[in-house]
Amino acid sequence: MLEKIVIANRGEIALRILRACKELGIKTVAVHSEVDRDLKHVLLADESVCIGPAPSGESYLQIPNLISAAEVTDSVAIHPGYGFLSENADFAERVEKSGFIFIGPKAETIRIMGDKVAAIKAMKASGVPCVPGSDGPLDNDDEATKAMAKKIGYPVIIKASGGGGGRGMRVVNSEAALLASIATTKAEAGAAFGNDVVYMEKFLENPRHVEIQVLADTHGNAIHLGERDCSMQRRHQKVVEEAPAPGITEEIRAKIGQRCADACIEIGYRGAGTFEFLYEDDEFYFIEMNTRIQVEHPVTEMVTGVDIVKEQLRIAAGLPLSYRQDEIKLRGHAIECRINAEDPENFFPCPGLIKQFHMPGGPGVRVDTHIYNGYTVPPFYDSMIGKLITHGENRNTAIARMDQALEEMVIDGIKTNIPLQLEIMRDAAFQTGGANIHYLERKLGL
Repeated sequence: MLEKIVIANRGEIALRILRACKELGIKTVAVHSEVDRDLKHVLLADESVCIGPAPSGESYLQIPNLISAAEVTDSVAIHPGYGFLSENADFAERVEKSGFIFIGPKAETIRIMGDKVAAIKAMKASGVPCVPGSDGPLDNDDEATKAMAKKIGYPVIIKASGGGGGRGMRVVNSEAALLASIATTKAEAGAAFGNDVVYMEKFLENPRHVEIQVLADTHGNAIHLGERDCSMQRRHQKVVEEAPAPGITEEIRAKIGQRCADACIEIGYRGAGTFEFLYEDDEFYFIEMNTRIQVEHPVTEMVTGVDIVKEQLRIAAGLPLSYRQDEIKLRGHAIECRINAEDPENFFPCPGLIKQFHMPGGPGVRVDTHIYNGYTVPPFYDSMIGKLITHGENRNTAIARMDQALEEMVIDGIKTNIPLQLEIMRDAAFQTGGANIHYLERKLGL
């Protein structure tokens, strides 16, 4: 097992990684910005290193500072968590060239899956279903582009190869708007991502967002842990996630899950990863792969009993997976609500002092958070301050427990999105299950 690792992140995921390390007997080094010295995982880690001022560009995104922290503490590996540098191939490469283990995929794998065009090509070669599209970058042949769009069928969507998180995409409803939309998307992509390559896909009008969790070791083994439904979104940002996805049968789950596991073996994947799909009319369409731990991994842990972070650490240590595919059984249903420090009416961030914090409890309730009484939420980072997860023998029980847990949760001193989450839990369409990715925005009038 790894002797000591640097946790190259902050907040609830950093604390989650620390807890997994404690169970495995791994010593931890918490890196932190100047404003984060009072974070819970910093106070609990075996060692801590300040890596710069509050802005992430001067601290958590500074690769030399993170590698230096590993060097001065005699660590053997670095866990990137999610966000920040977790899917940065250059970071993974520099970590390993510096003699440390990157707890995640190889740099070349991150590069392939981070380029949407290359990722789609790799997935098609591995038998993973993809959205009908250009199968590569759009060139300057306007007539060929128009013919392609006509063949695919309007509406189409133009996407930036280096985009993500809902950025770098534009829906086109007619040929008249096609070429101008491509030019605009290329310009925006070049400015935002330093890569102006764009491609075209069929625009699915009412899909759900369903993703498959996978684990792969360095011994040629790969398994899937079922699916999650992440369709409750606002501006392409997930708000509520659940597992399993409503309406997905055992047969469909096994078929798409096995294709994803086989693809991991085909591309030489290492670690935890997530295949993200649009799901419409009982068909899966690959959109991207996240080469890191996901925010919503707890719902999968709750229904499978697999500790995904511990498996990441075992894989990085060169050990084989702890499970075979036939040992993975889904039990009950789990739901996760992201708890954000934001105004529930206008969604503006609300940093500040937490005067009182009370966690909910009871059967099937889990809270992943780094906040505590007297903690000050800084204005420099993402507004998510925790995740509330409930599990029950069925979906109705999980929803009922979430409703009660949200009622019990007290966070005074700042505004949070708890009222919005309660509204979602009590929404008839959500309770029925199977709402598409546009439902929440339409409900909110956005």
